[in-house]
Amino acid sequence: MADKLVYTSKINKIRSFALILIFVGFAVMYGGLLSRNIEWLMLTLFLFGLLFIILSCVIYFWIGMLSTKAVPIMCPTCEKPTKMLGHVDACMHCKQPLTLDKDLEGMEFDEKYNKRKYRREAKAQIKDE
Repeated sequence: MADKLVYTSKINKIRSFALILIFVGFAVMYGGLLSRNIEWLMLTLFLFGLLFIILSCVIYFWIGMLSTKAVPIMCPTCEKPTKMLGHVDACMHCKQPLTLDKDLEGMEFDEKYNKRKYRREAKAQIKDE
């Protein structure tokens, strides 16, 4: 039995990465608490943990700005509003592959189509067929 691929929206992927950075930052800072007998190590771990959390805040700010520029659409499957980044993306709710490019409709979903090179190759294959 072949596994069905599950796609996730780009916005959710980036938000998940930022959330992971926060937890990593807390874990590194906790390591600093455990090593409080070695002052230089404690300070180093606290600073690295703080850097992870600041990086997470920067990523959250960036994806928030990017989200305001995303194209709002209604998902044809779940009929819920979602946002789309690029030429191909997935619904934030039901993970349905979506595209706004008429030339890519009906083709196998691949996130590489967001890159100009792969989009040109896909369109060339359609014209050859």
